[in-house]
Amino acid sequence: MTNLRINEKAPLFKSVDQEGNNITSENLLGKKVALYFYPKNNTPGCTAQACNLRDNYEILKENGITIVGISADDSDSHLKFIDKLEIPFPLIPDTDHKLINRFGVWGPKKFMGKEYEGIHRTTFLLDENGLIVDIIAKPKTKDHAAEILEGFEKLNKN
Repeated sequence: MTNLRINEKAPLFKSVDQEGNNITSENLLGKKVALYFYPKNNTPGCTAQACNLRDNYEILKENGITIVGISADDSDSHLKFIDKLEIPFPLIPDTDHKLINRFGVWGPKKFMGKEYEGIHRTTFLLDENGLIVDIIAKPKTKDHAAEILEGFEKLNKN
């Protein structure tokens, strides 16, 4: 869905997380980052994905990986989702779709025979220089942490 490619700079952005803390492409420089876009809080797939990342958060952190989730849900929804699932990483509310559109993850979807517009579940792996090193389209919600680790492992082998 996205027009972004591996080995190009990730789009620049300035945003805030669920608590109003600044998260920008600039303050993520120097870190390996997994920016994961997901459709909606409290849906089965998104809950499974968040729980998988939560359950493997220490392993991801030990590997120097920063996790940031992004959806069109508002801050209140993110705060409730984080509290309910004990999520240890920030979620960016993108209600105006600025990041969703900038990263090209909005588009036509199908569910149970119905077509609609929505967020395509996609994760962008960024190196310390803000370069896209991998794009995980349609991540496995119950095994997403392993996909992220594998994506960064490939980078280390090159």
